[in-house]
Amino acid sequence: MPRAPARMNVAKSGYRVFSANSTAACTELAKKITERLGVELGKSVVYQESNRETRVDVKESVRGQTIFIIQTIPRDVNTAIMELLVMAYALKTSCAKNIIGVIPYFPYSKQCKMRKRGSIVCKLLASMLAKAGLTHIITMDLHQKEIQGFFSFPVDNLRASPFLLQYIQEEVPDYRNAIIVAKSPSAAKRAQSYAERLRLGLAVMHGEAQCSESDMADGRHSPPCVRNTSGHPGLELPLMMAKEKPPITVVGDVGGRIAIIVDDIIDDVEDFVAAAEILKERGAYKIYIMATHGLLSADAPRLIEESAIDEVVVTNTVPHEVQKLQCPKIKTVDVSMILAEAIRRIHNGESMAYLFRNITVDD
Repeated sequence: MPRAPARMNVAKSGYRVFSANSTAACTELAKKITERLGVELGKSVVYQESNRETRVDVKESVRGQTIFIIQTIPRDVNTAIMELLVMAYALKTSCAKNIIGVIPYFPYSKQCKMRKRGSIVCKLLASMLAKAGLTHIITMDLHQKEIQGFFSFPVDNLRASPFLLQYIQEEVPDYRNAIIVAKSPSAAKRAQSYAERLRLGLAVMHGEAQCSESDMADGRHSPPCVRNTSGHPGLELPLMMAKEKPPITVVGDVGGRIAIIVDDIIDDVEDFVAAAEILKERGAYKIYIMATHGLLSADAPRLIEESAIDEVVVTNTVPHEVQKLQCPKIKTVDVSMILAEAIRRIHNGESMAYLFRNITVDD
């Protein structure tokens, strides 16, 4: 009588948490998350070879398990992306059951719209992650919520606003005398969400010194103001006026108040510094900046230190310890608690609704 084949013991599949970063500074968030979960970080080696190729070696069995890959994005964005892709593919070929990426700051999120003859790089990255083997993503405060539609698998877009609101209430002296400021009309909805939950007033800045991200594609020089008569004789397009932004203005009274500028990303800080100068001129006596992702590239720490900004508060979704040493005005809020809770709920098949309580659509 033929012997029945032995069955694998998959009654209770476990989960493992790995870090895909090759630099020590980027693994700090992963260590905090695993400490809160009460698990050990998975055994793996991620490194760059002499020719800058990325190599990943997974040192333990992951067959049939749910794997969470924590990837924080340092200044070397493209290397971090390759580390994540190679790690995900290594786990996929090692027969992991599910591969879930925990990417607090999603790179290339600003390149989510078509600009002239460019490309939507964020969509390309979403496709690459799916091809590498990811089946789910946990992220935080996407630059545009519509980015979730680029993915062919579930995306949990967590919010950092509860932590930043708590910081305002506990660490900003006399915060009842504050006013929430949007440094551009596009940030007004986020600022309004903060203002309503803190029961504070709202001010909006508008004009030439607003976010320069849209200047590349605002079409102010296209089409030309002069009518082109060399085209088809039967085709006459209406004359288009060139765009001109008005001088910067502040809609709302900030005199004698604490101004709190809120945004999702603070990278190049020239716009924030210019906004702080205008708010000082309008009578604000203290200026805070609250942002989820503190990229703080180039000379950002020096510019902040020399500016009218009193404090910049960011979360630890992006490592910025070096910038903090250069500028004591930079403060950090830890969000490892909500990321760890998201991992626990997904593994246990629990609802994620609790993590989004009191979160508005515009947040």
